[in-house]
Amino acid sequence: MKIWVDADACPGEIKEIIIRAAHKRCIETIFVSNKVISIPDSPFVFAVKVLQGSDVADNYIAERAEEKDLVITQDIPLAAILVFKETIVISVHGVLFTPANIGEKLSVRNFMHELRATGVQTSGPKPFSNKDKQNFANTFDQQLAKLSKSL
Repeated sequence: MKIWVDADACPGEIKEIIIRAAHKRCIETIFVSNKVISIPDSPFVFAVKVLQGSDVADNYIAERAEEKDLVITQDIPLAAILVFKETIVISVHGVLFTPANIGEKLSVRNFMHELRATGVQTSGPKPFSNKDKQNFANTFDQQLAKLSKSL
């Protein structure tokens, strides 16, 4: 089991939660980004810097994440790919992406993308909150415990 983090848009508070869990549970954790990110010197935590470009980090994760891995991402199309590979996928807001909900989330994402492409002003994402942080921590811990039991 590995933890993969789509690190380009990962809030620092979430990054800290993930790093603590990686050390506590001795789980290999890979932060993938198209920029240099700061991580502690650790035998469990690694950073991979990919080339600049649309979806390069997402493609890197999609090609390498496997069943029983856990991925943290805000990217709905990446989540859709991974869910059907039986990879556990959660957002930084604590949303667990599943085969039951990914279709709706992808449809909403695509609809909003189309609206913005036609010039419609949308409100954009809401600010990251302490409630989001707590939701993430709870979902992340539940999924790690579930994965650990299945190994």
